[in-house]
Amino acid sequence: AATLKIIGQIHLSNGEIENASDFLNQSLEISRVLENTHILADNLLNTAKADAQNQNLALAQTKIEEAIDLVEKVRSGVQTIELRDAFSANLQQFYGFYIELLIKRAAIEPNKNFAEKAFQANERGRARGLLNLLNESNADIRQGIEPKLLEKEAEIRSFLSARLENLTRSLGGKANPEQIQKLKTEIELIRSDYEQIQSRIRQTSPRYFALTQPKTLTLDEIRRDVLDKDSLLLEYHLGEKKSFLWVVSADSFHTIELPAKVEIEKIARLFYDALTARNKRIKFETSDERRIRIEQADEQLLDNSELLSEILIKPAQKYLINKRLLVVADGALQYVPFAALQTRQTEPKFLVETNEIINLPSASVLSILRRETTGRKSAPKTLAILADPVFTIDDERYKFTGKHNKLNKKTNFNEVSFVKSLRDFEENLNLARLPFTRREANAISSLVPLSEQKKLLDFNATRLSAVSPELGKYRYIHFATHSFINDKSPELSGIVFSLFDENGNEQDGFLRTGDIFNLKLPAELVVLSGCRTGLGKEIKGEGLIGLTRAFMYAGAKRVAVSLWDVNDEATSELMADVYREMLGKSKLSPSAALRSAQIAMLRDKRWQNPYYWSTFILQGEPK
Repeated sequence: AATLKIIGQIHLSNGEIENASDFLNQSLEISRVLENTHILADNLLNTAKADAQNQNLALAQTKIEEAIDLVEKVRSGVQTIELRDAFSANLQQFYGFYIELLIKRAAIEPNKNFAEKAFQANERGRARGLLNLLNESNADIRQGIEPKLLEKEAEIRSFLSARLENLTRSLGGKANPEQIQKLKTEIELIRSDYEQIQSRIRQTSPRYFALTQPKTLTLDEIRRDVLDKDSLLLEYHLGEKKSFLWVVSADSFHTIELPAKVEIEKIARLFYDALTARNKRIKFETSDERRIRIEQADEQLLDNSELLSEILIKPAQKYLINKRLLVVADGALQYVPFAALQTRQTEPKFLVETNEIINLPSASVLSILRRETTGRKSAPKTLAILADPVFTIDDERYKFTGKHNKLNKKTNFNEVSFVKSLRDFEENLNLARLPFTRREANAISSLVPLSEQKKLLDFNATRLSAVSPELGKYRYIHFATHSFINDKSPELSGIVFSLFDENGNEQDGFLRTGDIFNLKLPAELVVLSGCRTGLGKEIKGEGLIGLTRAFMYAGAKRVAVSLWDVNDEATSELMADVYREMLGKSKLSPSAALRSAQIAMLRDKRWQNPYYWSTFILQGEPK
């Protein structure tokens, strides 16, 4: 089966569709008999591609839908970890082909809802991204479920996996038909038991089930549960051959074809590189050379901003008027600050000047978030701040403790995952002190009575404070410290707090994604100010999505994160403005407050470059 599949793939890549179909279908039939899920799903995908090239679109759709159902079953945990991980690596291939196929059918048969199905397939694929992250981060997402139910579920799942492996071995060996039929009957009975236990878990913990068996919303449900008359959803899918933008309002739906992923991501990276030119350090570069390089980058920044806006925004421009934009980005676009895209109408304007912008992992995530927070009691206190931690043994703050000369200056990070994260970022990770975060913390805390706030600075800004149940008593939680995204291992993304105590002893100061999933933070807003995203060689976006989703799962309605190494001073001013708009007389929503603060900085000559004001984006509840 595997050999025939490979031969078929070679014919397919050479455009020899008839030969490809012949070999692939032979492999498909064998893998059906063997019930080898992995080969079967791959064969269904490949034969669907051959059918599509033969213009047999209906048959191709039937096969790719069967393949995706198989993938979903494996991802649900009813087979081995090895198979699950093998499918995870190729998950987007299945969904990407399915979406392109549905859009192709929509062009031929516009009245049969294929475009809507493509949109829902995109939502479904994105929901699976969260489940992958949950598995990788070892998050304890089963809180509140009866332990006996969980034990029973694990027992049945293990039993089912073993029987499925036995069946595969029997089909590939010399077992007689009676033995095989007996195994199949036994498997069906076990599956029935598994479905029953899953049903009981669903009833006792809808939240757990919504994550492990994510149900994506239909188009009508998104219109009803997510959108209002003032909101517009812009959802992007970057495909190998074509990309797509779905523009959804409370009463309309449009599919817009965009260029291929490689073209869009090339411009996105150029835009990002120009935005962050000030962060780049080049050996032996003189101050004049640096100044000239940054001036050139600023010119390229505006050019690339307009070019990217032409692709991403202009096709939907007429729908954007007076709308709050809910943006579901994809791929490298997750690192693009849409606020800094410059559009041309009568005159050039940044998108932040015309629209309020919210980022979402998916439209379905917002619906789940609303279900979780509707009717929830507001946290009793206003503001908790953890800022200006101690990262190094030679920090000047030791001088004031009188212990500077007694400290052991040898640093030894023994904790395995932290070492791995640092090693992945050895070229870019610089845990330098962020002095303006102290000024930022003081400016923000001055807006709130002492009885309503908790401010932890220096040696008190610890991981233990961040995971303390005490933090759940505050509506606004502000972390002014480094954080970074690990694109190689998204589960190692996190936030860094004090790595040493006041006596110079090392301590674990790294709050990982898995830790965040297990927090209980019924907050209106969590801000990661001064966070360092630390992009890797390949921009995947999983880490950024991981941090925001983790905080949302922990209970936060909204999360603000930065997209690059921020300017410390500019950020302190921006954040002071954001909180002033939220907590002062205006009482603006977090998204409106961020927009107002960004526009104010845009009009200040010191900070008018998008590098200073557009780095922060808000994810989560718009209103």
